[in-house]
Amino acid sequence: MSDEKQLTHIDSKGQVRMVDVGAKPDTERVAVAEGFIAMHPETLDLIVEGKAAKGDVLACARVAGIMAGKQTSAIIPMCHPLLITKSKVECEPVRPGDRADGKCGIHVTTTFGVTGKTGIEMEALTAASVACLTIYDMCKAVDRGMEISEVRLLKKDGGKTGLWERKE
Repeated sequence: MSDEKQLTHIDSKGQVRMVDVGAKPDTERVAVAEGFIAMHPETLDLIVEGKAAKGDVLACARVAGIMAGKQTSAIIPMCHPLLITKSKVECEPVRPGDRADGKCGIHVTTTFGVTGKTGIEMEALTAASVACLTIYDMCKAVDRGMEISEVRLLKKDGGKTGLWERKE
């Protein structure tokens, strides 16, 4: 991190604040985030086969992710409320052997968009987190050892800083 960068949510006195975006122009912005929930292969089979006791786990996780993205400003203190123009939550099963580490589970990818004065990264990250948490909630009766990891931003575009993409 360069010396020029500053924490935007901290004022000159060290106090937290919501950033004033009033003078910024509206621009199209998009953010893509991901998360992964690892589980036993048998748990994954229950999800994929639609045999989980609480119902369609992946459909519920997708809806929960979208709902969470829409509520981000209510739970992250310095986030601005946004008029979201795009929201998508994808949940892909990952079978044993699909990953180098051998873990299986569900890979969640979220895409959120807005035309506004501030970015939408927090909405995408919140959606990925809550989708994974929803999967945990719906399957905890059979697998309390599930692990949520790799919740991270993959891409953001728009605004003054333009395009940023995660480099592996």
